[in-house]
Amino acid sequence: MYKSSGYDRQIEPTDSRTIMVRIRAAMPALRPSERRIAEFLLAQPMDAATLTIAELASRCDTSTTSVVRFYTHIGYRQFKEVRLDLTREATRENVENADLLTVSGDIDRDDSLADIVAKVARNETLSIADTATVLDVGALADAVALVQSARRVDSFGVGASSLVGLDLQQKLTRIGRTALNWPDAHAAWTSAATLDPSCVAIAVSHSGGTIDTVDFLRIARESGAATIAITNFGTSPLAAAADVVLTTAARETPFRSGALGSRIAQLMVIDCLFTAVAQATYEESIAALRVTYAAVHRRNT
Repeated sequence: MYKSSGYDRQIEPTDSRTIMVRIRAAMPALRPSERRIAEFLLAQPMDAATLTIAELASRCDTSTTSVVRFYTHIGYRQFKEVRLDLTREATRENVENADLLTVSGDIDRDDSLADIVAKVARNETLSIADTATVLDVGALADAVALVQSARRVDSFGVGASSLVGLDLQQKLTRIGRTALNWPDAHAAWTSAATLDPSCVAIAVSHSGGTIDTVDFLRIARESGAATIAITNFGTSPLAAAADVVLTTAARETPFRSGALGSRIAQLMVIDCLFTAVAQATYEESIAALRVTYAAVHRRNT
């Protein structure tokens, strides 16, 4: 069995579009002192770009050693490169998303309904844009090949991620493929134990650390099935249990962690996967879509 991961292809730090993505992806593995640095950079990138290492360390109540360790961890060799990319990325976002950036941050108790709409739109739009930037096309091609040749595709996720798996099941069924999505962990594990090398198991988890979801993929792999993970963190336990990892770059907020930016980013990946599978068998997929549409249309008229 081979392993393909969105993190196998190293993103060059000189691409300023990826610095925020790198910082978010690194968060689970950071020490508390480094996490404070990451949170400050994400919250105030333009301000951070004007600080020296010593000033940044002071603002984050940590040491210059922690700052150096932090930027080395996310792939930079010099602090001036971090400052330059922070400036470039903050400027780019301000220009490209000017209409969305009139309101920013997490949902506040005093927000108006218009503020809520603006903040949700901003986070979801930027989650899609960031995911499009980091999604590894090679890993996506591997996932498409596995799904295309699979006798059966089983998917599982917990909470908001379960809705993403259900969406994939419905899409694949529309083009005549056998796809199952499981509503609870025990049913998912039971199904995974019956899979074989002709099957594919797809697990969805923003954190990549949801134990029930990780166990589903591990059982499927032990049964011989090919395994695909959709997660925000390429070094997570879920990614370690997968043959192919499709990484998202969701912008989560504390108010609804796991259900806003992550879901929309995951759905984008699912749409890319489904569309590519349908395109690979274009004539058969179009014929199946026509038949399934006609069946539903007749029942509703």
